[in-house]
Amino acid sequence: MRCSISQDDLRTILYEADVAARRLLRQLRLSRSDLDDLRQDFLVDLIARLPAFDRERGSLGAFVGAVIANRATRLAQKVKRQRQLYGAMPISLDEHIPDSVGATRGDVIPEGDGLSAYFGQPVDAFADVERRVDVERGLGGLDPNDAKLAAGLSHGTVDELADRGSASRSGLYRRVKNIRLALLAAGLKAA
Repeated sequence: MRCSISQDDLRTILYEADVAARRLLRQLRLSRSDLDDLRQDFLVDLIARLPAFDRERGSLGAFVGAVIANRATRLAQKVKRQRQLYGAMPISLDEHIPDSVGATRGDVIPEGDGLSAYFGQPVDAFADVERRVDVERGLGGLDPNDAKLAAGLSHGTVDELADRGSASRSGLYRRVKNIRLALLAAGLKAA
């Protein structure tokens, strides 16, 4: 649906967005370069909500003021959350540490405290290699037919293998149970 805006209404909208952006910039102590971004954010939100404006319920200035005030509150909460997570001024991992021989902040952060560990990914390369060696050792001790089944299960499910005619579902599940027991006896537990 198209909505036409008069020149006076456009001036009102731009003025309200500019005032609110400057106010939020001062309140949050943001850089001057963020002013255009804030103003644009307010205008985009306002344009999306403009079809809900009803002249019979109030003036355009009051509607614009309410919409922008709500958006300003959400933006302030977002900035405050980011500052709680990252601090008032984010720092670069490439920043050189004073009194060091070319070391950066990224060099002194252990892998256990890095982003991968934060998201639950394994970060110990030695443990990963040891785990692979253990799995290869455990699979090497299996019966050749069971090793083929384990390799087939790495690319599909028991149902898919049964549909291809490898064996019956119940027979495949029995063999999978035996494979699990053999791997458990070799010291491997389920992940």
